[in-house]
Amino acid sequence: MLDQRKTGVLIAKKRKEKNITQTILASYLGITDRAVSKWERGLALPDASIMLKLCNILGISITELLTGEETMEENYKEKAEKLILEIRKREEDNNRYLLKLETVIGVLATVSALTIIFIAAFLIPGTALMFFLILIALAILSVGIYFALKIERDAGYYECRHCHHRYVPDFNCVLMAPHIGRDRMMKCPKCGKKSLMKKVLLPEDSEDRN
Repeated sequence: MLDQRKTGVLIAKKRKEKNITQTILASYLGITDRAVSKWERGLALPDASIMLKLCNILGISITELLTGEETMEENYKEKAEKLILEIRKREEDNNRYLLKLETVIGVLATVSALTIIFIAAFLIPGTALMFFLILIALAILSVGIYFALKIERDAGYYECRHCHHRYVPDFNCVLMAPHIGRDRMMKCPKCGKKSLMKKVLLPEDSEDRN
């Protein structure tokens, strides 16, 4: 299991064993000593972009960093596999949450826009205020659609129905693609064929790892 507190304790331990201060460690990594302090207090995890460099400095593996436990050689594979499963589950849960958020944003934007248009068209028809409110409604709907699509694009992956390649497309591809629900007609960057790309939560099937 990922445990920020245990990771922080291990970072502090290994840093002290190397006789490195928080300030010096931060300078090696190009960050502030406040960030190092947050790690060691279990308030945050290091960014993925600097994890490898941090591990090299401290003399530990990525698995040890993320589990917060020094691993014996014979237990390394088992720990690594458990860690991979935990990371995959977190990614899946996060993507599922984001897709639910996308639905909420889309519904709220649509309901708000339709309510404003109804008020403008039926309660104050033929006035300058009516046209102003309709413009506001369209702006709300456009912003809602933009953020909903951005979340959909960033949460999870699209799977080609021909070669089963999974990828994250450009936002413009998602925006312009014909769709049925979250499935979108796009060209696969790997096989070059067009298909109704299926929205999935993970970069690969769990079956592919067996």
